[in-house]
Amino acid sequence: MTTRRRRGEDGISFEHRGPCSDPQRHRHCPGLWRGELMLGYTGDGKRQRRKVSGKTKAAVVDKLRDLHTQLDTGITPKAGYAQYTLRQAAQDWLEHGLEGRSAKTVTKNQNVLEPILTVIGARKLRDLSAADVRQALAAMATEYSTTAVSMGHLALKRAIRHAEANDLVSRNVAILADTPRGQEGRPSKSLTLDQALVVMTAARTLPVMELRPGLKDVRRPAELMHAYITLSLLCGLRTEEARALRWAHVDLDGDPAARPPIPPYVAVWRSVRAHGETKTERSRRTLALPQVAVQALRAWTGSQAGEQLAAGPGWQDTGLVFTNHVGAALDAGNVRKMFKRICTETGVGDNWTPRELRTTFVSLISHQGVSIEEIARLVGHATTRTTEIVYRRELRPVITTGAEIMDQLFSRT
Repeated sequence: MTTRRRRGEDGISFEHRGPCSDPQRHRHCPGLWRGELMLGYTGDGKRQRRKVSGKTKAAVVDKLRDLHTQLDTGITPKAGYAQYTLRQAAQDWLEHGLEGRSAKTVTKNQNVLEPILTVIGARKLRDLSAADVRQALAAMATEYSTTAVSMGHLALKRAIRHAEANDLVSRNVAILADTPRGQEGRPSKSLTLDQALVVMTAARTLPVMELRPGLKDVRRPAELMHAYITLSLLCGLRTEEARALRWAHVDLDGDPAARPPIPPYVAVWRSVRAHGETKTERSRRTLALPQVAVQALRAWTGSQAGEQLAAGPGWQDTGLVFTNHVGAALDAGNVRKMFKRICTETGVGDNWTPRELRTTFVSLISHQGVSIEEIARLVGHATTRTTEIVYRRELRPVITTGAEIMDQLFSRT
C-alpha cells in the first residue's frame, strides 16, 4: 500500500507512457521516473519546485541527492543548471557583467577568452576543474604572450565569479591555477636622442596623409604631426591623452607676472577612455610645456584655423587640439599610419608606434639622472613599481648617485 510521504521529503513517482505491467515496481513499464524537490516559496506565495527525471528510480534518487548537495553548499538549483557550460558563463559575463564598460573593453575581454574557450568552453561549469583550467592556459601560452595569457586568466576568473554570484557554481576553480609563462611579446623600445631629433625635424616639413576608408586620402599639414610628436615626446603623454586633449586645457602663455611665475602648461585631465576619464587618478596632472612644444603648438593653431576656414559649415567645433580635417577627433589608426610614414621617410624604420614616444621620454630623462619617483609623477603612474616594470628597459641601468657622493666624501682623505 502506498504511503503518504512525510513533510519535507522529496517526491518520486513513475510517469506511464503506456499500459502498466508491474504496478509495484514498474520495472518493465514504458515511461520515466520523476523526482520533485521543494525549494520554498516565491515572494507571491507560490511554491518553488525543481524537477528531475530518469529511466530508473535509482537515477532519480541520485539526481535529487545531488540537488541537496548543491543546496547545502549555498547554490540554488536552476533550470538548465546541469547543462550550463563555461562558454555560456563567459557569454553571460560579457553581456551582463561588464555594464558601463566601453565596447572596446568588452571586445578585448572576449578576444583573450576565446583561446581558453576553444579548449574547455564546452565543459559543464559544475564539472570544471583546476586541471582543465591549467590545460587551457598551457595551450594558450604556446601561442600568446605572457601578458595576453595573464589577461585571459583574469577574464576567466571574473567570468566564473560572475556565475558564482548567480548561484550557478559552488567555487571558482580558476583561482586555483597559476598563470603560465607565455611567449616573448614585442619588447618596448625607445628612440635615441639623435633619432628623436631626426623624427622631430622631419615632421616639421613632411606633410602626411589622413586615410579615409573608401574615400580619397586627405593631405594634412606637417604642423599636425610635428605638434603631436613634439608634445608626446617632450611631455610623455599617453596616445589616448594626446588625442583627447582640448585647447581649454592648454595655456601657451602662462602667467609670468604671477608669484611664483606660471609657465606655459598642459593640463592632462582627459583621455579617449569611456566617460573621458584618465587611466588612473594619478594620471590627472598638469605639466609645464618646454618652449619647443609651445612653438610647435602655436604653429599648429595657425594650420588648424586654415583647415577650419576651408571646411566652412562642415567643421565640427569639438575644441580638441588634434583633429582630423573637419574638426573631429583623430583616429588612432590614422595617427599610427602617419607616424609610421614619418619614421620610414627618416630612415629610423617602419616598426615604430606613437606610444613609443612616451617610452622615449622616460628613457631620455632617466639617462639625465631624474629619479624614478619624479618620472612616475611626470608620466602619471600610481606607483613607482609600475614605472619600474613597464619601462624597465628604458630606465637608467646603473645607479651612480651613491658612488658619486662617496667619491666626494672620501677623495679628501
